[in-house]
Amino acid sequence: MPSRRVALTVLVAALATLAATVLFDVLGTVFFALTVTSLLAPLYRRLNDRLPPWPAAAATTVVVTTVLLVALASITFLLARRADDLIRLIREIPPTFTFVVLDAPVVVDVSTLLAAARGVAGAIAVDAATALPALALKLTVFAFLVFALLIHHHDVERAVIAAIPEPYHDVTSALADRARATLYAIYVLQAATGLGTLLIALPVFFALDYSAYATLALAAGVLQFLPVVGPSVLVLALAAFHLTTGDVTSAVLVLVVAGTLVAWLPDVLIRPRLARETANLPGSLYFVGFTGGLLTLGPVGIIAGPLVAALLAEGVRLLAAEQNRDRVS
Repeated sequence: MPSRRVALTVLVAALATLAATVLFDVLGTVFFALTVTSLLAPLYRRLNDRLPPWPAAAATTVVVTTVLLVALASITFLLARRADDLIRLIREIPPTFTFVVLDAPVVVDVSTLLAAARGVAGAIAVDAATALPALALKLTVFAFLVFALLIHHHDVERAVIAAIPEPYHDVTSALADRARATLYAIYVLQAATGLGTLLIALPVFFALDYSAYATLALAAGVLQFLPVVGPSVLVLALAAFHLTTGDVTSAVLVLVVAGTLVAWLPDVLIRPRLARETANLPGSLYFVGFTGGLLTLGPVGIIAGPLVAALLAEGVRLLAAEQNRDRVS
């Protein structure tokens, strides 16, 4: 007959599966709140040294919710302000381009790509408008979850540890450390680098005489979350656009100036100062986790994909260490 702990563990697993089925639409919000809370715990503890638990948790929740609101509001405002310009820009792109290669004209037909781009732009505008009420509800759920988890995070940790046999506590600790370091890399390192990119890109795109310099700077900051390539995608897209209009000087200028200051400089200035706290996840593995998570789970996969990849890497490391220990003994 199974022990009481095993029976309770099975019961909790079954109830968690049932909850995941019933609450499927807010699973992303729950996951987001859990990962954010794990990083907010040090801030909460510092506040809790000076304040009672409830005010400390409330202050921490207000801080993170305000930051999230400001970020979402800024992105929404700039996208709404520039939506018409973006659609007009897509419409102005000619359906074919002609290049001369070895004295022979080469015609490139992009009409199908343009039609798809117009459809995507329209769908994004409609989806963004219809998603606002649901987003407000999910943000409310997120705030309540963060507050509750901060108040009871010690109880949650003790419950999880109690359900795991003692010989595996070191494995649990190693996986928790790897998860915390990975989340730090995603949230803190990427966000700090994105903010630095935004602040650098604003004067750069303004100096390069782009009317939508604020939108371009915001796009560069957001693209810092895209592993490996980052804002280089934006710089290359701008250079390609100038080439299609025959403006070679502007294409070279944006490649050199924006490529150096926007795509390269933030990684050199910010990343090395914060990287020592991260999990040192290889770029290739992070890229696979990011892409796979995004395609499989949608936006929440941006966090879940690299996290799962990092935990897999840590599991392989623990297994290799265990096998080496067995050979030595």
